[in-house]
Amino acid sequence: MSEVITYSGRYTTLSRDQLLEKLEQQLKPSRFEHVKRVEQTAITLARQYGVDVEKASIAGLVHDYAKQRPDDDFKAAIQKYQLDADLLNWNNAIWHGVVGAELIKAELKIYDEEILDAVRYHTTGNRYMTTLAQIIYMADYIEPARDFDGVAQARLLTKQDLSLAVAYQTQHTLAYLLANNQRIYPKTIETYNAWVPDSQLNKNGVIK
Repeated sequence: MSEVITYSGRYTTLSRDQLLEKLEQQLKPSRFEHVKRVEQTAITLARQYGVDVEKASIAGLVHDYAKQRPDDDFKAAIQKYQLDADLLNWNNAIWHGVVGAELIKAELKIYDEEILDAVRYHTTGNRYMTTLAQIIYMADYIEPARDFDGVAQARLLTKQDLSLAVAYQTQHTLAYLLANNQRIYPKTIETYNAWVPDSQLNKNGVIK
């Protein structure tokens, strides 16, 4: 059963129901259900790792707020908010987090930088991530409907050691991109260098 968090007004002027209504207007039904599952996963992890559950709820819900926006919206936002011009060379996979955070700020009036950073980094990672950002990074990866080789190990690691789980996801994401000859966003490489080489993962992504 879903846990419903009552918002205090510290991080958003919207109630949870109002936020859900806005999200439902932006997202297809399958994506809307995904963000609710990510929220619940994030709340569980926030309780385990001592993070503000209200922040976890909000970040989990809004992480894909911009996922289904047209490309022109992102290009306009990159220029309007004077973001790194290199972003124009990328696509929705990068934009919906990095640029989406600016749309969340402007349209949902959520200004808490820890929440916004969790959105910015939820697909690319970052060399430094707060515990909240790590939680959203992993909650998006392991929410209950995810089904891929390695997800069971990712869920186990997330319960045992959050930073090790971040290393695991980062390693597997980079391996996937390389195996499929896909372009790799520079921040993803930075995330790998910061989290993986010195972690306790062996070549197969299992705790040593």
